[in-house]
Amino acid sequence: MQPVGIVDFGSYLPENVVGPEFFLDEDAPVDPLAHTPLFRVPPTRHHVAPGERAADMIAAAARPLFERLGRGPAGRVDVLLTNVLLPDEPFMGVGAQAAHALGIDPEWIVDLHNGGCASFPYMLALARKIMADGAARTALVANVQNTAGRMFAQSEVRKRSHAPIPGDGCGVAYLETGAGSPLLGIRTRSVPAHSVDLGIKTPDGRRYWEPGEGQMDIAFDPGKAAEILQRGNTLVPELVGELCADLGEQPSDIDVLVTNQPNRIFLQNWRQALKLDAARHLDTFDRYGNLYGAAVPVTLDRAARAGELRDGDLVVMSGFAHAGDFAAAAAVRWNGAS
Repeated sequence: MQPVGIVDFGSYLPENVVGPEFFLDEDAPVDPLAHTPLFRVPPTRHHVAPGERAADMIAAAARPLFERLGRGPAGRVDVLLTNVLLPDEPFMGVGAQAAHALGIDPEWIVDLHNGGCASFPYMLALARKIMADGAARTALVANVQNTAGRMFAQSEVRKRSHAPIPGDGCGVAYLETGAGSPLLGIRTRSVPAHSVDLGIKTPDGRRYWEPGEGQMDIAFDPGKAAEILQRGNTLVPELVGELCADLGEQPSDIDVLVTNQPNRIFLQNWRQALKLDAARHLDTFDRYGNLYGAAVPVTLDRAARAGELRDGDLVVMSGFAHAGDFAAAAAVRWNGAS
């Protein structure tokens, strides 16, 4: 079986750039931590435009990738995997619409709705499994974060302390057998009991499909806040450590680490736990906010374009999802010449 490698990344950020002033509530008390480095909200983030669909975001992220490769996408994608945080339709997946927008007809289209902020490594694992028998040779993996300009921009929700943190964007990766930066290993961990600690919340307690009053939001179980923070602090370093052990490496051998980017506190705690300096832990939080599952491919695309990935680098990707019900880590040996 030939190894599966990441040939290139692509990304797309919506045109609408939003500053902190969008979220100001003149009646709210001043937060004493708002201007401290760890708690300061991102200076900018992007918001999807009204009517901007996830399928179009995927196509916009993927087209420049194929242009750089000197090939059109038609006939070049055997597998299409997507993870979209807020699907445009409750019944329809996004994959078929994205394939139509790109002009491709993959044999495999899978809309993966679980995995959250750890879904990118998870989709790499799934793509590798599908490609293992040689029947499929190429795959396009796509993460879309599109809740910032929809859910968190609502008139009442945007006044809440968590609303300024997310930003919208899409990141993709193109995989091919026997080419690119080879996937060295992937680790996943599922804790289903934690899946009930995060969910949709409405002021009147209705389900999201039921009519009622008030704006829909996403919230953690308030009684488990400290426990959830502890899960977040430990899951990423644990998965990265286990993956490094699988590869016969130490965390100190990591040249580039890219994780999901919930806030600066988690980013700092993760690299301290892994004993990595900030220069090796890349992030785009201050420019784009919390991109959820899209943070890893978007950040790696920006790093690749800026020449921050060197041939031979051990590149590790990791994240934890939701309230800690899932976590994953993946590693590649960077080969930008492929």
